[in-house]
Amino acid sequence: MPEMKEVDKMRELMAVALGEEEADLAIVNGDIVNVYTSEVLKGDCVLTKGDRIAYVGNNAEKSIGSSTEVIDAKGKVVLPGFIDGHTHIDTSYCIEELVKYAIKGGTTTIITETSEVANPLGYEAIVEILRAAGNQPLKIFFTVPTMGSISPALNEHAITATELRKLLRNRQVLGLGESYWAQVIGGDQRLLELIAETRRQGKKVEGHSSGARGNKLQAYITTGVSSCHEPITAEEVGERLRLGLYVLVREGEVRKELEAISSIKDEGISFNRLVLSTDGLGPKQFVNDGYMDFVVQKAIKLGWSPLLAIQMATINVAQHFALDDYLGGIAPGKYADIVIIPDLRTIRADWVISNGRVVAQGGKLMLKIRKYNYPQSIRNSIRLPRDFEAGDFAIPARSNQVKVRVIDQVTDLVTQEAIIDMPVSDGLLRPDTSRDLLKVAAIDRTYSPGKTFVGFIRGIGLKHGAIATSAPWDSSDIIVVGASEADMAGAVNRIRELQGGIVVCADAKVLAQLPLPLGGVFSTEPMETLAHKMDSIQQAAANLGGKSPDIRLTVAVLSTSAIPYLRICEQGLFNIRENRFVDLIVE
Repeated sequence: MPEMKEVDKMRELMAVALGEEEADLAIVNGDIVNVYTSEVLKGDCVLTKGDRIAYVGNNAEKSIGSSTEVIDAKGKVVLPGFIDGHTHIDTSYCIEELVKYAIKGGTTTIITETSEVANPLGYEAIVEILRAAGNQPLKIFFTVPTMGSISPALNEHAITATELRKLLRNRQVLGLGESYWAQVIGGDQRLLELIAETRRQGKKVEGHSSGARGNKLQAYITTGVSSCHEPITAEEVGERLRLGLYVLVREGEVRKELEAISSIKDEGISFNRLVLSTDGLGPKQFVNDGYMDFVVQKAIKLGWSPLLAIQMATINVAQHFALDDYLGGIAPGKYADIVIIPDLRTIRADWVISNGRVVAQGGKLMLKIRKYNYPQSIRNSIRLPRDFEAGDFAIPARSNQVKVRVIDQVTDLVTQEAIIDMPVSDGLLRPDTSRDLLKVAAIDRTYSPGKTFVGFIRGIGLKHGAIATSAPWDSSDIIVVGASEADMAGAVNRIRELQGGIVVCADAKVLAQLPLPLGGVFSTEPMETLAHKMDSIQQAAANLGGKSPDIRLTVAVLSTSAIPYLRICEQGLFNIRENRFVDLIVE
């Protein structure tokens, strides 16, 4: 019976604390970071039994016996395992690879979205990710993606309140994922119902309030949103903290705001609702830098006190998600998630303990990671009924010259619209690399497979070839950009053959590719291999004239409603500011 099992665990922990039973693990002589009181306790001991901490302090000798594993942490610092409070695990790498790199650096808990795989594959894909994350040597919790999109087809198939209710019953699920503020205060009925259901279940509603301020921000918060990871300045962080939100400062692949907001550390306010997070890391960062250990170290280098930096990656996160009864600190009854580092200013994991087991030492794994066998429904997710041809990307026009609405790429992520005069040749509009005018297409790969919209984009820089991805944001589409319709078709067809991926193609040849066979969004290959292949994609695109420092990302965000302001889906061009579809040919 579950109740008796929990009672037995209580009795064991009490017996160890009282010196009546041997501990499984003893960490002795270490300086212990107490995140509850912002102290460092000198030369104390931590005793564990099973997956929990039984005792913290001195006078622990009676519980250290012949069967107790002992780690002498003399001269070292003992702190709680790190927690990433907001990330996206289904972005190129599989869970097993993420777990491997997380553990080595001392990250023992991850709280993540699953939007990338949920958008094309829905509820069942979320269930599969939950299963894959279970029984791993670290803890992975989830927020359910809202699946808000500019695509009418995706919105019709987005998660329902009934499906959300089922997911919220799962102990791995902590709440509803980031909800875009404009959709919320715009009165999106489905989204408001999801928020209401989440609150009824007593779980968290995560926020996304980029660009919101004043009355609009406060209107958004009235719905019960508990956090935001979008502030990019100290002023924005302060505004949200004062309104009761937890603020998750990003230092990841897409956004790096830690340095920009760090001036707030000198304002003399409480930071118990300030959290460090990544919002997702790329393979190259995992390989070269690490994970939350790198983020905490950077905070210290930027002048944050080591104790506060550690709190922002441990207890603050746990308190936000109401996990602090079990996680986030070193105290009796908490999970034995512990990192031993050389000193307070050197965030390098010499030992990592997760669930009471030594899982890494000196940067090396001490156990095997559980692999999950994904079903064919996840592996066969590109449902295009046929190969594409160059003619599928034709844009007919009747006049000799027309005005065309173009996606104008003004930064790596942000777009605006430009109205450009374009000549018509043999009744068709064609790419014009001399003016950096390329074609861009969105192709539904799931709900109306093969449905396509073709437009124009300026600012990508390609002189030849094409690049395509099956992993765009907030979408069930394939997005392809190219200087040649034939190469656009070639890149899309290769993705169909691979059942997902990122492909650079020119002159009918594949120049670089990254297969993403799981849901069309992530891979089973080692992290080092993924880092190398992403470099190859970037280099191949640069050789073709690509100007973006991360063209994979630039193409992937063309479908999202999270970033201003002209976007594309299989239905057409969408103006985020006006919240409506707009015509490609305006005259």
